[in-house]
Amino acid sequence: MRYVASFVVVLFFAQFATSQTYEIGLMAGGSNYIGDIGSTTYISPNKLAIGAIGKWNRSKRHAFRASFLYAKLSADDAKGDQRRKQRGLTFTNSVKEISAGMEFNFWEWYLYNDKPQFTPYLYTGITTFNYGASAVDANNRITAYADKWSFAIPMVVGIKKTLGRNLVIGAEIGARYTFTDNIDGSNPDSAYGNSFGNTDNNDWYVFTGITLSYTWGRIPCLCVF
Repeated sequence: MRYVASFVVVLFFAQFATSQTYEIGLMAGGSNYIGDIGSTTYISPNKLAIGAIGKWNRSKRHAFRASFLYAKLSADDAKGDQRRKQRGLTFTNSVKEISAGMEFNFWEWYLYNDKPQFTPYLYTGITTFNYGASAVDANNRITAYADKWSFAIPMVVGIKKTLGRNLVIGAEIGARYTFTDNIDGSNPDSAYGNSFGNTDNNDWYVFTGITLSYTWGRIPCLCVF
């Protein structure tokens, strides 16, 4: 009897270890920056952004999520208000971010039958990203002087829908509030130049695009988190 009980316990933990549903896929769309140069429109993608995404669906209502995103960022004072047009600055930068956190489904998301699934969702967590710290040079151009890392808080809203049994397509808009004010060169280290704009507000950047992922896995066990 003791051996039977041990066998049942082993089967239980084996089922627990392998019975979750996973997703892995790609992200593609556009990016834009919000800060001290150019347009003040919050959602205005003007550069390419691509990446990869993975999810571990722990229940019908939430999933753990991780992603990598590469996004170009650019802005031109010619597209800003009159004061910015007179200043006439432009910049180009790029970010390479790694993000991890939790995705919350508004409606139940159940991938283990043939019925179509659809739900809006929210995502947040913590992001770390690499960028070029910049400053205005003697020719009134913004150039990078160092490669740096910083953190950001992602705030994402989206919708997703199944395509058959194993594919999921989604569309999302996600703003990243960064912990730096120097993606655009407006607040450099003092040795590299002077600050301009509003140094009390940090920079933001936004991803707007679609995700396409492949999903697999057995029906999950009940879990406590």
